[in-house]
Amino acid sequence: MASIQILVGSVYGAAEQVAEIAAEKLRELGHQVTLNTYARAEDLVRDVDEILLLCHSNTGAGELPDNIEPIYLHITRDYPRIAGKRYGVINLADSSYNTFNEAGRMLDTAFADLGAVRIGEPLIIDACSGDNPATLTTDWVNDWAKLL
Repeated sequence: MASIQILVGSVYGAAEQVAEIAAEKLRELGHQVTLNTYARAEDLVRDVDEILLLCHSNTGAGELPDNIEPIYLHITRDYPRIAGKRYGVINLADSSYNTFNEAGRMLDTAFADLGAVRIGEPLIIDACSGDNPATLTTDWVNDWAKLL
């Protein structure tokens, strides 16, 4: 089974709740999971085999929450050696904004630009959809975990 570190970016706690749901499901599936709400640069490379799962919200203008923005800045300024690093993306967004999912695209692109390899398609949870985030997350994790 895989070792997975969930990097959480949350302002009001919704992304943290989704990350906890994802972590619980992944543990049920036999994976080792850690939640990291204040990731530092060294956390990206602490274990070469560890899979990263980015779970974050967007702020009003499509920006990253303060607690995950340092990771983005590190990736785009310091260019850490993460080529080949496997990762997934869960992004909480709001389609009523014209910057819908912008933070998710920013982080995903930054990882890909350095040669990291995304596992599967991102889960984008739209606050305007009316869908249950817990159900969406559980269903997505079940499918995503099959790709590990």
